[in-house]
Amino acid sequence: MTQTINARFLLDYVEFQFDVDLCLPGSGITVLFGPSGSGKTTLLRCIAGLQRAPQGFLEINGKIWQDSERGVFVPTHKRALGYVFQEASLFPHLTVADNLQFGRERIGRTPDAVDLQQVIELLGIGHLLNRMPEGLSGGERQRVAIARALALNPEVLLMDEPLAALDSQRKQEILPFLIHLHRELNIPVLYVTHSQQEVAQLADTLVIMAEGRALASGPLAETLSRLDVPLAHDREAATVWPVTVVEHETDYHLTHVAFAGGTLSLPSIDADAGTQLRVQIYARDVSICLEAPNATSILNVLLATITGLANSHDGQTVVRLRVGTQALLAHITRKSAILLDLQVGMGVYVQIKGTSILN
Repeated sequence: MTQTINARFLLDYVEFQFDVDLCLPGSGITVLFGPSGSGKTTLLRCIAGLQRAPQGFLEINGKIWQDSERGVFVPTHKRALGYVFQEASLFPHLTVADNLQFGRERIGRTPDAVDLQQVIELLGIGHLLNRMPEGLSGGERQRVAIARALALNPEVLLMDEPLAALDSQRKQEILPFLIHLHRELNIPVLYVTHSQQEVAQLADTLVIMAEGRALASGPLAETLSRLDVPLAHDREAATVWPVTVVEHETDYHLTHVAFAGGTLSLPSIDADAGTQLRVQIYARDVSICLEAPNATSILNVLLATITGLANSHDGQTVVRLRVGTQALLAHITRKSAILLDLQVGMGVYVQIKGTSILN
């Protein structure tokens, strides 16, 4: 049976209506993205049972936690979930080890319980177990908070901007641990953020929210490239491709990676062949040619098909393309789009001037 999270909630406020209807994968990381006040935290609170929507339905991988039509509402303390907030609310009078055991004792041992030692190793907190919370850095406290949430053996992990209170350096320290957890643990995660970088690095599924509604939801690459949502038109618009390291060209300090439809040449990466990574391609770093360029300094020239065009008010045209099976965005001037007579369905060549390795 396919694992899914079905969430439908309707809440009326004085000047705001929260109305969502989502069917999300029951595994991987689903990122809820949007500006402050868009309803991201409200959705988490409804899923946690901290806020009861008069009209609501919630099913987590086959288990009904709310069905207002049938009068079903499972209280928060009976929902198998973990919740990580912006601030790590650890018990100040308990050591790290005792903080982890506190939740463990509440749920008792079950046959399918998360291996706490594995979580400790994945989050790199083994050396902190005898420390008190006051002696931890912000990043360390948040890693402990994540471990404590996982110690509850949750069926879903809710994370409400867990990096928002950290400075840039601490964020970069903790992100690799989140990525590692994602790869090793089979627990669905709903992750709230307004950081596009966290979206690119963590999301399998993306939900874009605004004014209490989900504007779009779906696989990361497809949703990032939708022309009917603001992200595709943003100055930092980008697409994310999963790639696999194929080989290294050491004489030129290059690494060749494969994606679903071709290969890319990237600046040298310290990774073995077969390593899976994500690359981020900014729309501003993509140009379009009607014919294959025969003399160019750009190494990555790929065949593509135009699948969408949208004009912005600032004289920019956003072009959505398909390269193999991957979606790609290009930002070009409106004048260029007219001179090239770009049309949906056209075959073109794209030049990718730069990429960023995410993980």
